[in-house]
Amino acid sequence: MSAELTVAAVQYESSQGGIAANMEGHVRALEDADGHGARIAVFPELSLIGYDLSQLDNESCWLANPSAQLAEIQAACEDMGIIAVVGAPVREPDGTPRLASVLLRPGAVPLIAPKTHVHGSEQDYFEPGDGPTLVEVDGWNVALAVCFDVALPSHAALAAEAGADLYAASAVYVVGEERRLDLHFGARAMDSRFFALLANAAGTSSLGPSCGESGVWGPDGHRMVHARTSGPEVVSALLFRSALERFRH
Repeated sequence: MSAELTVAAVQYESSQGGIAANMEGHVRALEDADGHGARIAVFPELSLIGYDLSQLDNESCWLANPSAQLAEIQAACEDMGIIAVVGAPVREPDGTPRLASVLLRPGAVPLIAPKTHVHGSEQDYFEPGDGPTLVEVDGWNVALAVCFDVALPSHAALAAEAGADLYAASAVYVVGEERRLDLHFGARAMDSRFFALLANAAGTSSLGPSCGESGVWGPDGHRMVHARTSGPEVVSALLFRSALERFRH
């Protein structure tokens, strides 16, 4: 079990053109995160196509075979020894549509982590998941969340009950939501005594211009690091297990 873990929040601006158009950008961002020494890099909600639900009528914007469609990102993870959490609309083998995070790890098949609390127009396209997905990274338990999941304290509470050390969320927060963003992540981290990470979208989506602010919050609820702009940026942080133990006791 590692006493420390370096993580990266990738504030990524999705390109027009769907999944294929965003392959190279994701690989470049992973190279940046690897340069920071990160073991896991988290991208925003729907990072592979951008948050514009009108695209979902185009079947090419869906992941139906993640191993094949994300082979380029998987190869980068293998080469660098890094874990990537990317955002995409996914059709599961039985056809169930998910708004999901997709975990890509060296030596493993892609893992689908569905958004639990789909809301608004998302409900026209997606079926909700049944709770936070936890994965192990160097002995750290990482719970994955997608955007509105963070707004509901019960989601983070379930992650904490399952033993999460890090609550990692992919999201889209826009201008005017800066205070809401900080309250969400600070409260989830402090209430559950774990680290919390936000990978917010960069640029402008169908929801409006991003407010940036990707970063990491400590188990005391204070923000440790954050993005300096609302544009593309990789924000990294070194997490210490000793900090978790101090606040948990």
